Amino acid sequence: MIRIMVVEDNVDYRTVIALAIDDAADMELTGLFGTTEIALRTLETTNTLEQPDILLLDLRLPGMSGLDALPLIHAASPTTRIIVLSQSDAPSDIVQAISAGVSGYLLKGARLQEITDAIRTVSQGGGSLDKNVAQFILEKMTTKALFQIDALTERENEILLMLSEGLVKKEIATQLGIGYSTVDTHVSHIYKKLGVSNAPAAVSKAYQSGILPSQK
Repeated sequence: MIRIMVVEDNVDYRTVIALAIDDAADMELTGLFGTTEIALRTLETTNTLEQPDILLLDLRLPGMSGLDALPLIHAASPTTRIIVLSQSDAPSDIVQAISAGVSGYLLKGARLQEITDAIRTVSQGGGSLDKNVAQFILEKMTTKALFQIDALTERENEILLMLSEGLVKKEIATQLGIGYSTVDTHVSHIYKKLGVSNAPAAVSKAYQSGILPSQK
């Protein structure tokens, strides 16, 4: 039996997934949670032999996000393989999740059969990607960019895009309604992650690596 834990805050969707798992003869639902905090406490106190084989994880959750929880889940249950099941097809989410070691990334538009098939594939050591996510990786990212450049956060991507449009830090702060020092901190993080020292180099690196869409 494939032991499965689900972390999803939408009650209706969570129920549908639970029913699909219950209907599968080779699957067993071991936990159904609405927050990562409760799921983590459960993993930390569960006997190693009883921990789930697969964890279906939403990214947009109340409290700690699924992305922030990924390293903690790996630490609490190293043998559990994680499949992201999210509405988000944002490049930053995809890159961060894959860089953090998830074994699958599906969008919530996936059919229930696709989800159960993905569970079986991942439980056998394989990987499973939504076809649109896979296409994004093939078209927009190189393997080097995906796994060697630290993933930018959503805000960092937003600021990087503004830098590519020629805006300076003061203008970015005004447009986003945040402090200049906050923008300066984000820009410093962008430079560090991309391994550059100024805005033109950051923009160039982002286009070369596929973080920013190709210029037409």
